[in-house]
Amino acid sequence: MNTTEISSDVKSVLQRQTPRRLVFAPNFWQWFAHHKYHNKLPPEIADCRTQLDMIKYLQLDVFSRNIYCDQQRCWFGGLAKCVFSSIDVSAEERQDGKDRIFTKTYHTSRGTLTERLRYVFENSTLVQEEFLINDYESQLDAFEQLLLDQQWEFSTENYAAEQRKIGPDGVVVAGELYSPLKMLHFAMGPIDTTYLLMDHPDRVMELLGIHEQAQLDLVEQIAAAGVPAMMSMDNLDTMFHPPNQVEKYSASFYEKAADVCHSHGSNFFIHACGQQKDNLKLISSLGVDGLEGVAYPPLGDVELDEVMELTTDRFIITGGISASETTNLTTKKQIFDYIEQLFRKMQPYKHRFMLSASCNTAIETPWDTIKYFRDAWIEFR
Repeated sequence: MNTTEISSDVKSVLQRQTPRRLVFAPNFWQWFAHHKYHNKLPPEIADCRTQLDMIKYLQLDVFSRNIYCDQQRCWFGGLAKCVFSSIDVSAEERQDGKDRIFTKTYHTSRGTLTERLRYVFENSTLVQEEFLINDYESQLDAFEQLLLDQQWEFSTENYAAEQRKIGPDGVVVAGELYSPLKMLHFAMGPIDTTYLLMDHPDRVMELLGIHEQAQLDLVEQIAAAGVPAMMSMDNLDTMFHPPNQVEKYSASFYEKAADVCHSHGSNFFIHACGQQKDNLKLISSLGVDGLEGVAYPPLGDVELDEVMELTTDRFIITGGISASETTNLTTKKQIFDYIEQLFRKMQPYKHRFMLSASCNTAIETPWDTIKYFRDAWIEFR
């Protein structure tokens, strides 16, 4: 990947240089999919086929880890695939009214593990209906075999194809990773994860180490391909990732992944919506390059300019627009006042800040609201 192909302003931020103007790289993933599949796209963008088409229509920047994702099948990913050397995996897809049910079963020699997801058409969102593990006392052996057997393969060709679609407008972020702690959340949910950590501390550390090594191999693949930014999709909310657990179970992965990225000239980010304040100094100290999706209170618990004071002088933040703003700010004046005040605070940090949606843009957001945020950005950038 030649960084000269990247939009000069996005590239400047990734290099901690002052851009010509503040970057605005929104996340319309769920909003666009919902309006498209429910035949609700505004006439202005009725011809848009993808989120990228919409972003280009609005003439905004691209710094996105979901620009390439299948919104109905996965929360993230699509450029790396998980392969197994000996485990047989079967997948089933079926309709349930307008919803879609995705079931995947892993047949190991130590037992069978099954997980089920539902795409809820009404809300245009994917939910977990059955976790891979629902009784860890009897399923840990099978889970260990699954972890030992799997590995990831990154598609450099697919990444290059997606970056060509964006061209000089920005960057495809390889959002393909997840930390050891998040691995357990995906497998059994945060509650059972907490119990497992207490009941089997030594065994858990072995399992986390297996996952960490496999993910670091994927980090190396992505970085070696010249990808300028990658992301661990952890939702680093302190409710689910308290500092003591992050330090014990995920810090090693974050620090090593950041080192690998830096050795190749790449950047390592973590997806982080929700409460962030108590983790900021730790995450920053590990060499992580930035967080995606930091929100103001009440959804978050820290002001964006405060984030910049609590972290190192190379730490990048994206965020500033959450569901709270797109729901509660209903007039052009309210939105312009909000963006003007935010940009006044963030001007000293424009070399490491990108205005973006914190996690996503709510599906209820009016089209006029989206345009007002765009117009305010143009006015005050």
